[in-house]
Amino acid sequence: MQDWNARQYLKFEDERTRPPRDLLAQVPLRYPRLVFDLGCGPGNSTELLVGRYPEAEVTGLDSSPDMLRKARERLPQCTFVHADIASWSVPRRADLLFANASFQWIPDHPRVLQRLLAGLPSGAVLAVQMPDNTREPSHVLQREVAANGPWANNPGIKAAPRGNLPSPEEYYDLLGPICSRIDIWHITYNHALPSPQAIVEWFKGSALQPYLSALDAPTREQFLAAYGEKIAAAYKPRFDGKVLLRFPRLFIVAVR
Repeated sequence: MQDWNARQYLKFEDERTRPPRDLLAQVPLRYPRLVFDLGCGPGNSTELLVGRYPEAEVTGLDSSPDMLRKARERLPQCTFVHADIASWSVPRRADLLFANASFQWIPDHPRVLQRLLAGLPSGAVLAVQMPDNTREPSHVLQREVAANGPWANNPGIKAAPRGNLPSPEEYYDLLGPICSRIDIWHITYNHALPSPQAIVEWFKGSALQPYLSALDAPTREQFLAAYGEKIAAAYKPRFDGKVLLRFPRLFIVAVR
């Protein structure tokens, strides 16, 4: 897959930063010393961590060079590391592993979460937020367009869709036995966006990226046009002309 585009992602920075802010509010740590932002993206979530824990050593990890470049520009005082969090090892003295909208991209991520949590010392925290929106029209329509266009047999297109998250019960049974406390909840955001095209722009910075990476430039535009038509039909304007993007997210805070 092509590298993520930090500039595209940050077109909706305010909306994308609400979930990590809500996650961080539930982290039961007052004075952590060593904090890791796993899948830090362009540094918007890392900035929240620095603000909450100014005395901590905060390190961001990401596999995207463009995201890391933007994060380093934003927070030159922090350390940012190019790494695959699926194989990353937890330092012994880590106090907080924080992950905003990153683990949903990792194959067999529940087992990765289990491994990382097991590597933490007693009292340390794993805090995770993941989009749980694969059943929403925004994602159903991505799969429909992918399956019915001239690109349908493209191996990259076939591999692009993200699977549904496991249920809260499954996360509870997997992580609960190695926790002293675990909290799992959902928040559904309703983002007021200026137009259906804004929904397309939103997902160009996230869920559409695996599809678009598999296509050449002309075909990519055809894909986006087909998707845009379906989005416009599914998301009707409200009284002020805006559209509401319904966006469920899953949150987990586990204390070792």
